[in-house]
Amino acid sequence: MLAEIKDIAEKLAPRLIEIRRHLHAHPELSGEEYQTAAYVAGVLSSCGLHVTESVGKTGVIGELSGDNTDNRTLAIRTDMDALPIQERTNLEFASRNPGIMHACGHDVHSTLGLGTAMVLSQLPEALPGNMRFIFQPAEEIAQGARWMVDDGVMSGVDAIFGVHVFPSIPVKTVGIRYGALTAAADDLEIIIQGESGHGARPHQAIDAIWIASQIITTLQQAISRTQNSLHPVVLTIGEIEGGRAPNVIADHVKMLGTVRSLHPDSHACLPNWIENIVTSICDTYGAKCQVHYSRAVPSVQNDPQLTQLLESACREAWGNERVQIINEPSLGAEDFSVYLEQVPGCMFRLGVGIPEQKNHPLHHPQFEIDEAAIVTGVVALAYTAYQYYQ
Repeated sequence: MLAEIKDIAEKLAPRLIEIRRHLHAHPELSGEEYQTAAYVAGVLSSCGLHVTESVGKTGVIGELSGDNTDNRTLAIRTDMDALPIQERTNLEFASRNPGIMHACGHDVHSTLGLGTAMVLSQLPEALPGNMRFIFQPAEEIAQGARWMVDDGVMSGVDAIFGVHVFPSIPVKTVGIRYGALTAAADDLEIIIQGESGHGARPHQAIDAIWIASQIITTLQQAISRTQNSLHPVVLTIGEIEGGRAPNVIADHVKMLGTVRSLHPDSHACLPNWIENIVTSICDTYGAKCQVHYSRAVPSVQNDPQLTQLLESACREAWGNERVQIINEPSLGAEDFSVYLEQVPGCMFRLGVGIPEQKNHPLHHPQFEIDEAAIVTGVVALAYTAYQYYQ
């Protein structure tokens, strides 16, 4: 079966590259993936899959039925949205939509999902159970997975796999991570209310900007002294708004930030920990405060058995030299974790680094991939799906 899967994937390679380039040239922002969804639905329908559109707003589902000797359903999730970035790659198939670019590889992800569906649709005898291909919108704003789950996309699903390209991994290499792959990412808003006054007489006012600076400094210092150093926490204040004139002491400051963590214990305690620090500082200097802590997406925690299945399938398909064990998690976020609240699953990294060339990171306007990785990813997903039912 492995030989058949690889043979079909290799024959499909020109078509898969064509699909990827079409998607790359026509990127759409989160929640606006209308043309992308229609294109994906058309490809799935041409392969004989049962297609449902407008799931989770602009998402698409493709269903491939097995021979019903196994009543389980395995899902493969790929995302479709692009970023608000002006592309600077000079590719012939560069974005035709000004200010929008597939700078995170979601065009490749969608191609991998379609390619896997195309391969498995030609091998009906390989699947005793069912396949559900989930094409998700709005991953970049960490909303799409919730939309899909709320629309019932995980109903009847028993396990799920996902993939993300990675430019720092050599092309055609599969990166496997056991346990935590990405961090939990939460949103933070802090509002400080002081009292306005003349810039020459700060003692007659309550300086919200100065207090905000104390809060930022204390939070950063306190992480190293009050949080377990073996459980990483990264807190970033990325936006500050306050003040109206250079000689007027600001009475109001709003700060927005993100909080990343890997360990469940740290994740659980962070809201109260932050609020206590902010409240204490504001009380000391006579200000009032509001702290709004919002859970965004949890950590991707790869299931050990499914990760082992994926690793074994990839080693058999591509050899040990093309399988890389990832020793450290990322503090980036990925809403694939929302599906893992429903069923066990695993996400892997697909190496797309171009040999002998500077490889720009994800979200860079010059981000490019080596398209030779597409067949590698399709075979990895298709053969893992086959092995899941053995």
